[in-house]
Amino acid sequence: MSSPEKGNFLDSSLKLFRYYKSLGEKAIAQLSDEEVLRKPNNESNSIALIVRHLSGNMMSRFTDFLTTDGEKPWRDRESEFDVAYSDKTAMMAAWEKGWACFFEAVEPLKESDLQTIIYVRNEGQTVTDALLRQLAHYASHIGQIIYQAKILKGESFTTLSIPKGGSAEFNKGKFGQEMGQRLFTEEKK
Repeated sequence: MSSPEKGNFLDSSLKLFRYYKSLGEKAIAQLSDEEVLRKPNNESNSIALIVRHLSGNMMSRFTDFLTTDGEKPWRDRESEFDVAYSDKTAMMAAWEKGWACFFEAVEPLKESDLQTIIYVRNEGQTVTDALLRQLAHYASHIGQIIYQAKILKGESFTTLSIPKGGSAEFNKGKFGQEMGQRLFTEEKK
């Protein structure tokens, strides 16, 4: 039985961030300009507003990540929930800009940086805690994006996980493979 190599916390975290980014992109790819701008109701956010918030958060938190407070004075968080993009292309440009800022800040980190204290709104936390906090934050919003996409597309939505009613077949295929051939965060080949 072979098993995947164990990575360190940073490698594992980056794989998970990339995994959730790809899930969001696969859901968004199924939607039109009009669909990403649609709000389910007045109290909810459209997918475009969720992306605006994610991008704003990433830009604020990860610009000068280790040296300045993560809530930048130039960030206008309130507008992230009010002002949508003109179309899906503009939305995806902001999505990529936010993720690029995140990866540029996190990829060079070393294990020795993990216990460094950084600040968000003048509250200290270790780099480890900050990354875990953002992983949960981003995954929750990407879950909202996926859920809205499923509602918008209905039966035409291409599932990003095990299809409804397909657990037995999925498990049969998985348990029919040699253990440890790939990690769940790796793309299927």
